[in-house]
Amino acid sequence: MTGGYCIILSVTSWLLGFSIISFEIVKTAKLHFCGPNIIDHLFCDIVPLLKLACSDTSMIHVVVYVMGIPFVIMPTTIIVVSYTYIILAVLRISSSTGRQKAFSTCSSHLIVVSIFYWSIFSVYVVPSKGLTNTLSKILSLLYTVFTPLINPIIYSLRNKDIRKAIQRTFQKHVIW
Repeated sequence: MTGGYCIILSVTSWLLGFSIISFEIVKTAKLHFCGPNIIDHLFCDIVPLLKLACSDTSMIHVVVYVMGIPFVIMPTTIIVVSYTYIILAVLRISSSTGRQKAFSTCSSHLIVVSIFYWSIFSVYVVPSKGLTNTLSKILSLLYTVFTPLINPIIYSLRNKDIRKAIQRTFQKHVIW
């Protein structure tokens, strides 16, 4: 991976991301808001914002759901297929300790990815009529705060030095 190739990949992802979301931004900017200006959510997300609009938002809702499906389903499918191949490869390992070590390494990643994608899937792909506002907020917290928070914790706990430091700190402060 050269520096130039890395830059091309970065710029392409930024441009692709901005071009995909630009339709929603333009359509949302043209909406009329005549009611309260307080979003009943933890952050300014598109679905709670559309609830405040007085004009027709059906086209934007359709775009959110239609765009949500490939952006959630495609990566999830790639991850499931990848993990199928990984599991098949791990099952071919002859020693049980080797299999256990490989599965424990993969399980951390799979748990974090599952929490992330299932919460996003529930918020953006499943029709919002089935979601209460509180449940939507909790699911949004899962993919915006909880997943990035636990990701480094899960991976750092696999390091023996960090585990020992945490145990020493815990023993020093909890056990007098």
